[in-house]
Amino acid sequence: MPTCFAIQSESACATLATSPPTRILRAAHLGMCFGVRDAIALACREVAKGPLTVLGDLVHNEAVLSDLRRRGVVVELNAAAVATPTVMITAHGASQRAVIRMRGRGLLVLEATCPLVRYMQHCARELAAAGYHPVIVGHRDHVEVRGVTEDLTSFDVVLTPKDVERLEERPRFGVVAQTTQPVKKARWLAALIRRRFPRSDVRFVDTVCQPTKLRQAAAAKLARQSGVVIVIGGAQSNNTRELVATCRRFCGQVHHVQTPGDLQPEWFTNAAVAGITAGTSTPNAVIDAVENRARELAERGER
Repeated sequence: MPTCFAIQSESACATLATSPPTRILRAAHLGMCFGVRDAIALACREVAKGPLTVLGDLVHNEAVLSDLRRRGVVVELNAAAVATPTVMITAHGASQRAVIRMRGRGLLVLEATCPLVRYMQHCARELAAAGYHPVIVGHRDHVEVRGVTEDLTSFDVVLTPKDVERLEERPRFGVVAQTTQPVKKARWLAALIRRRFPRSDVRFVDTVCQPTKLRQAAAAKLARQSGVVIVIGGAQSNNTRELVATCRRFCGQVHHVQTPGDLQPEWFTNAAVAGITAGTSTPNAVIDAVENRARELAERGER
């Protein structure tokens, strides 16, 4: 019996040792969206012509920002401190009031605002003009949210049920969403407002951008198939954080990384499938580099 047991154990070990490495699977939709690509292209063209300041982070991705700095782009958070004759608004947008103030100083203002962010701003202003109290689903301090609220005389920003509980009753509520919020969350919060104020007219306008919707749906599908999910994106990127949250609903091991160096070998142990997705400001080159490193670690490990 002891000999038999030893032989069986060796056979089992051999089977484990020859198990195929972790399979790497990409989400069907991931990475940089057209709004971000257009903003980066505009910045590169303009800085080649002369000095350029970008008001805030053009995108929430350090690899992209480092490349822009190397090209000579100046990043300035304070509009009053802009020292170049040309200033660019980021893909996240800015308020009309902020743009007017900068033009009033004689600055040439270039707008790289994503068209889908512009649509969200337009909807909020239209709702306010029609007598609806604007409610924005999003992060109060996010640059995109500030870009719309600075043009409103009255508004609320909500992100949780507790935020909804703090709302005051109004005859009309007009609800829009930060473009990178999950649309299910936005609809859910609008429904909570209707439930809390049954006598109010609550109008929800879907302003979540299509790239976000596609990436959210693809991330959920990916997470269901994966033993581990790697989400690539900037630490300050809201849409990347939302992808992480979505993946964690369906997969127990989800990691947010920015570079290939963030990957850990143990993540791939005992995972038959490792899924990869990325936020909308993540360049293809970064995604490729992370995937290549993931394959190296997966092939090196045993299952």
